[in-house]
Amino acid sequence: MKSGAVWLASALPGEIDGFIGSLSEAALLALPWVFEFWALPHQLPPEGEWTTWVVMGGRGAGKTRAGAEWVRAQVEGARPEDPGRARRVALVAETIDQGREVMVLGDSGILACSPPDRRPKWVSGRNALEWPNGAEARLFSAHDPESLRGPQFDAAWADELAKWPKAQATWDQLQFGLRLGRAPQQVVTTTPRNVEVLKAILNNPSTVITHAPTEANRAYLAESYLAEVQSRFGGTLLGRQELLGELVEDVPDGLWTPAMIAAAQGAAAVEPVRVVVAVDPPVTATKVSDECGIVVVGADTRGDPARWRAVVLADRSVRGASPDGWARAALAAMEEFGAERLVAEVNQGGDLVQGVIRQVDPLAPVRAVRAMRSKMLRAEPVAALYEQGRVAHVRGLEALEAQMLQMARTGWKGQGSPDRLDALVWALTELMVDRAGQGRPGLRTL
Repeated sequence: MKSGAVWLASALPGEIDGFIGSLSEAALLALPWVFEFWALPHQLPPEGEWTTWVVMGGRGAGKTRAGAEWVRAQVEGARPEDPGRARRVALVAETIDQGREVMVLGDSGILACSPPDRRPKWVSGRNALEWPNGAEARLFSAHDPESLRGPQFDAAWADELAKWPKAQATWDQLQFGLRLGRAPQQVVTTTPRNVEVLKAILNNPSTVITHAPTEANRAYLAESYLAEVQSRFGGTLLGRQELLGELVEDVPDGLWTPAMIAAAQGAAAVEPVRVVVAVDPPVTATKVSDECGIVVVGADTRGDPARWRAVVLADRSVRGASPDGWARAALAAMEEFGAERLVAEVNQGGDLVQGVIRQVDPLAPVRAVRAMRSKMLRAEPVAALYEQGRVAHVRGLEALEAQMLQMARTGWKGQGSPDRLDALVWALTELMVDRAGQGRPGLRTL
C-alpha cells in the first residue's frame, strides 16, 4: 500500500486540494496524528507474523519516529481510555539519559508524536511513561542488563542497539522479559554496525527488516546537512554505514578488514608516476554473467621500493558487455587516466583476450597475465601492502571494497566471481609486487 507521504510527493496540486476538501473538520484535526498517512514506507511495520522488526537506516533516516509511532500504535486504543494491544512496554537505550532525551522527550520521541488527549505523562522518578488508559512504558539502560531481570512486557522498543555497551547481555535479558500477551513484539531502530548481536537478530527467521538511507528522509533534513555529510563521507566505508545504513561486514580471517579499507580511504594523497588499467574478463557476456573487472591503479615508484605507494583511482567494471564492449571500456579508462599499460588476465580466453583488444586498438600496450595459483594466494601480497598502509583509495569504490571484505585466507566467501578484486590484484601486482621483487612462484606473466 502506498503511504500518504509517497502519494503527496507525486500528487498534483488539484488532487491534494480535492483530498483536503473532502475531509470533515474532525478528520482534518486528526490528520496530523495519523502516522500511517505521513509515514515513509520504511517507517511502517511490515505485514505478516513477526517477533522483531528492525528499522535499519542511515543517520536522520526517520528511525526514531518509526519507533515512537510504533509504541503509540501498540498502547493506544480506539478512544483515549480504551486499552490497546500492549500495556507494559520496555524502552531500552544505551543510557537512561539518551533514552529520555531521544525516545521520550526528543523532537521525534513519544511525547512529541502523541495527540493531546492520548499523551502520556513522564514520571521522572520512575523513568516511566503513563498513558490515560493505564498502559506504561519503562526506560532501561544497556549499561545495566540486570535491571531487565524481573519486569515483564508485551512490547519493547530498542534504540541504537548496534552501539549498546553490553549488547548481548541486555538483549538476552529483554527476551526473557518479553512474555506477556498472545504474541509480544519488539522493534529495533539502529544505524548498523558489524556487531554479532545485530547480525544474529537479522538472521533470525522471526525478524523482518525495513531499510532506508539518510537521503530517504531529506524532506525533514536541512539541505546544508545533506550536502555536508555527502561531501565528507559519500563513497567511504563510514558513509556506507552511517548514510546508506548498510551493514558492513568482514569475514572471519579475512585478508582485508573494514579498518584496513577505512585507512586506505583516509590515506594521504599519492602522486602516481605510473598508471595501469587491469582487466579480468568474464567467460560469457550476458546480463547474468560475471562482471568484467576493470580497475585503474597508479603508483609512486620513485626511490626505495619499501617506500613505494599506490592509489586506486577508479573502478570501471562492466556487466553484460560484449567482448568488444569491455575492451572499449578498458581502453577508454586507459585514455582517461593516461595509463601506460593494460594488464589483462587470459586464463579464460587465452590469445582471444588479446585479440579482442587488438581489434579495437592494434597498438594498445597490453600485458597478458596468467594465474597459476589460487585467488587467495595471488591476493595475499597485495593485502600486505594495505596492512603496511601503502595503498590509498579514492571515493566511490564501494562495490570493489565490498568484494575485498569477502576474501578470506581460506578462499573467496562471496557470490559469483570477485572480478573487481581480481583486477585490483593484477594492477597492484604489476605496479608494486613484481617490480619490487616480491612476486611469488606460481604467478606467471606472458
